[in-house]
Amino acid sequence: MKHEIFSLKGKVAIITGGYRGIGKAVATYLADAGADIVIWDLLDATEVAKEISQEYGVRATSFICNVTDPDQVAQTVEASAQAMGTLDILFNNAGIGPHTDALEITPDAWKKVMDVNINGIFYVATSFARYLIAHGKGGSIINTASMSGLIVNVPQRHTHYNSSKAAVIQMTKSLAIEWADKNIRVNCISPGYIATDLIKEVRQDWKDEWVSRIPFKRMGKPEELAGAVIYLASDAATYTSGSNIVIDGCYTVV
Repeated sequence: MKHEIFSLKGKVAIITGGYRGIGKAVATYLADAGADIVIWDLLDATEVAKEISQEYGVRATSFICNVTDPDQVAQTVEASAQAMGTLDILFNNAGIGPHTDALEITPDAWKKVMDVNINGIFYVATSFARYLIAHGKGGSIINTASMSGLIVNVPQRHTHYNSSKAAVIQMTKSLAIEWADKNIRVNCISPGYIATDLIKEVRQDWKDEWVSRIPFKRMGKPEELAGAVIYLASDAATYTSGSNIVIDGCYTVV
């Protein structure tokens, strides 16, 4: 290509929740596009980072970080920058999605979902933005929302999860406006049902119903989210901020 607008060479990307699933899959594609990789997770992702580095010929490292702890988040942003020399991209992906009837959600369970899915996204995004602003540079933040922020999932009960993901979409738009003059772009992706390892633990009759409602008649693959993230992270998207890209096999269209 004459114009390598989708190249991420020379850029450093943080991926939260990168030990497995969507985070790990997207991290490999960001590396394939040339980005150096920093994986954050509650689990030790040292081997994941090593595999990415060896396969794609980029620098990669990992940190254990609890995204619900703002002090730890701020420290890990600084540690990531020191390890890699700079920071450019954030794939703000860590999240949880338990299935519980609303009348059975305890206050602690409600707070946990909100703490990870809303507070965690906010703490990481703002710490990352503070780093960029302090160093006089722009960057790209891509939050993981969900189609569940736009519709109500069935047959599972998901009030706390749905509410949290709707908040992520609105937070993304709000931050995009606040930071537009700082050259920090903030967007989000909203995946539909994605066939990760965690899906294996879900009841088969639920999975069957999900697929029956998806016009594509299948769940998505984690790697099918990577193209949108690469676009939003790259110079191809320098005029795109405050957007939510829905990747759901047409689930929310019908």
